[in-house]
Amino acid sequence: MHTINLESGMPTVEEARERLKSQLLKAKQGNKKLLKIIHGYGSTGKGGILKGAIRKSLVHRRKEKLVKVIIWGEYFSRDKLQTKELLKRHPSLKSDKDLDRKNEGVTIVELN
Repeated sequence: MHTINLESGMPTVEEARERLKSQLLKAKQGNKKLLKIIHGYGSTGKGGILKGAIRKSLVHRRKEKLVKVIIWGEYFSRDKLQTKELLKRHPSLKSDKDLDRKNEGVTIVELN
């Protein structure tokens, strides 16, 4: 799985959105199917601006058919149906360190 760290360098929301779109297109061109987006969850642990903006952008990318599946980190768990289906298609995910950790600072993405 390819990792995109949008939190690195403490970008503005707009910079992070631009980086996300650019990296998604680059991953698609490189035939990468699975991505882990690191966006953080805010220093207070109550949710950050970047997390919400990136998640909203990912939903837009799904509507544009660039993204097939989005799994928020807190739902990236073996007991969730969407994760179970993704694990069947991509068994290598079973060894991912964030599986079953309920990590709100990441989002798992499958590209079309």
